[in-house]
Amino acid sequence: MPMVTRRLRDPDINPCLSESDASTRCMAENNYDKESCSSHFLKYKNCRKFWNSVMIQRRQNGVEPPMPTAAERDEILGAMGKMPY
Repeated sequence: MPMVTRRLRDPDINPCLSESDASTRCMAENNYDKESCSSHFLKYKNCRKFWNSVMIQRRQNGVEPPMPTAAERDEILGAMGKMPY
């Protein structure tokens, strides 16, 4: 597997892996009809926006690494009580 693909499939690097997989699966199941999968695309887009804002805030606060690990993301989402996206 190429390095880029491995990085995209790494849950510590890609916080929206499940949303990405869900949109890809939806496209495959619906004969690549984008309108049928718009809710999946929106959820993925909102996920990316949310984690990007977290990453920007962590950079401003000097927290390393800027993107929380998968375990840290689980704690953040658990503290929020619900999915923000």
